[in-house]
Amino acid sequence: QVQLVESGGGLVQPGGSLRLSCVASGSISVINAMGWYRQAPGKQRELVAAISSGGTTDYADSVKGRFTISRDNAKATVYLQMSSLRPEDTAVYYCKAGLGLIVSSPGYWGKGTPVTVSS
Repeated sequence: QVQLVESGGGLVQPGGSLRLSCVASGSISVINAMGWYRQAPGKQRELVAAISSGGTTDYADSVKGRFTISRDNAKATVYLQMSSLRPEDTAVYYCKAGLGLIVSSPGYWGKGTPVTVSS
């Protein structure tokens, strides 16, 4: 079993920045790809950013150039640096640890951290 705990969410004004963190514990050796998803009210959960075990990254078009995903394998932590935030980025952000090469493979989810972008 793997447990994921997200932190760093909150209220921020448009144009502001936030850094989300996700710490994994338990059987972390089974973790391969990791990523961040988000779910806005009334919408489906969507992939925001993903990072492979080797550090290859991928982003949703809506966040390219504004968000950066990174991971520290020694600390079993994945980060999401979010800049130039927009009201449409408001959502609950979930960390995902995939057991396979891609983050959409079966794996584990965190409970989420809410992000609200509003003036």
